[in-house]
Parts: sequence; structure tokens; C-alpha cells
Amino acid sequence: MLISPPVRRGARRTVSVLAFDGMAPFELGCVVEIFGIPRPELDVPWYELTVCAESTADLRIVGGFTMRAERGLEAVAAADTVIVPAVPDVSGAVSPELVAALRAAHTRGARVVSICSGAFALAQAGLLDGREATTHWKYAELLQRRFPRVRVNPDVLYVDGDDVLTSAGSAAGLDLLVHLVRKDHGPRVANSVARRLVIPPHREGGQAQFIQAAVTPVEDDDAVATAMAWALEHLTEPITVADLAGVARMSQRTFIRHFGRQTGTSPLRWVISQRVAASLTMLESTAAPVEEIAVSVGFDSPVTFRHHFTRAMRTSPSAYRRAFRASA
Repeated sequence: MLISPPVRRGARRTVSVLAFDGMAPFELGCVVEIFGIPRPELDVPWYELTVCAESTADLRIVGGFTMRAERGLEAVAAADTVIVPAVPDVSGAVSPELVAALRAAHTRGARVVSICSGAFALAQAGLLDGREATTHWKYAELLQRRFPRVRVNPDVLYVDGDDVLTSAGSAAGLDLLVHLVRKDHGPRVANSVARRLVIPPHREGGQAQFIQAAVTPVEDDDAVATAMAWALEHLTEPITVADLAGVARMSQRTFIRHFGRQTGTSPLRWVISQRVAASLTMLESTAAPVEEIAVSVGFDSPVTFRHHFTRAMRTSPSAYRRAFRASA
């Protein structure tokens, strides 16, 4: 998963999310929660959200209720970011009017985003041709079969293609939406939003861990969570798998197995990702040398820090700092 430096900040961004007849409400609710609720405490220009649909007639929603969108597809054409949640029918076609609206928005420069099976609408509009994209693992094979020009990656939580972004199943949409906030406003704001939602600002691993996976016993989840919390409090110190397993009161082999089952990654890769994440705020808000930041977040050398930072962020620490300050 690529985390890009934030884009230019200051202007109030407009977001349009599509509502469909026959849709499930969860993903729409996630978009409204993140982009539609004012957040004056963050002291940044927040988003202006519009819920739109192909018709202003009542839409039937899964669960036995109806809703009505006040705006039509003209809102798609005007928004800075267009979000398409799961489509009701992954085997059918979306309307030519929606295809035209998505193409027009993308051509105009809008950022187009899909959650779960919303990728089928983007693919039909041709926006995923030649690109890597993802969707819910259950639909990945069908997406590839219906749209062979798309490079479907079924193993990730989301794919950031800069102007076109796709996410896996419903909850992965939250990962992608918080990622959009991070791109726009930086990690401090994204972390604040994630805390309000009581979700991690950035999850390691991919959706492959959720495919027919066994359920980890609750007591083991608690032990792994305890070890993770301990690690976050000791990032500046050397941390080994033996240390983490000791905190969890497990053997190393058992701890690695339960940690991977819960997070989709290894303990040491997770520690590295947390150290990289901790460095972002320092790069953004201080003039401390990269060498000093490397030590302060627990890397044993600047060379190691630069290696892992570049691998995770697809840019160097110095380039990230320059990009952030230029955009700010």
C-alpha cells in the first residue's frame, strides 16, 4: 500500500459519493462519517460532502428503508473527489449516464475512488484499464474475468493510483478513506480522525488474511494487542520477537503465528512500519536532521531508516519533508 505525501492544502475540498437503489448502507455511512461531519477541532478546511444519485426518487436500501439524494449526477462532474461504494449487482452493467459522469469527472481532474465492488463501475468506465486495482476478495476473480485489462490484486486492502484509488471489502474502505485524509492533510489530522473512529490510522497486511481464515481466540488477541501496545511505548529501544513474545506470555513460535493471523504481517515488519509512521510527524513539524529522527524512532542507523522509509513510502525522508512543506 502506497502512502503518498499530502497534496496542496488550504482549499475546502468537495466530495461526492454515489448512492444506488438496492445498496447496503455501511460504505455510504463511512463516507458520511469521515467527510460529512464538521471537524473544527482539527483547524484545517474540512470537506464539503454531497450525496448524489442517478435519480432524486426514493432509493431502496438494504435493511428495509428508503433514502433520497438531493443531487443528481451533475454533482459528480463538479466534485474534487468522487467515491463509488459497492454496486448492487457485480454481474450487471451500470448505466451509460453513470459511466459518462465518471469519465467526465476523471477527465476534468477529479480523484475517483471505489469501495469494495464499486471497482466494477470504475472498470466499466475504463478508468482501471492498464492499472492495478483491488476489490473484495470474493469478487476479484469476476472483476478480472469481466475486465481483463485491469490488473486485479486481490491481496491488498487498497491500491493508490493517485487519481484513481480502489479498496477491498467494506471495512477496507475505512482504511482508504483515512488514507485520503492523510494525503490531503498529513498524518496528524488522519490520526486524529482515526482515533475518533476508534480504528488504526494504518493497518498492515492485506485482505488475504481474511479469506477463510480461522478465528483467533479472544485471549490470544488480547495478548497480541498487549504486546503491540508495549512496543509502541518502547519504539526507541531495540525490540525483538523474543521481547514481544515475552510480553504476550507466549513462545516465539506461537506469538508469530497469532500475530500474523491477527495482523497479516510479521512482528518485526509491523514494528518497522510503526517506526516509519512515527517519523512522519517529525519530518513534517521539525527541522531535525534525518539522522536524529532515525535514532529517535528506534532505527539503528540512518541508512536503515532511509531504506525502510523509502520501501514503505516510495520516497525518501528528505523528499517527503520537501513535498510536505511545499504543499503546506
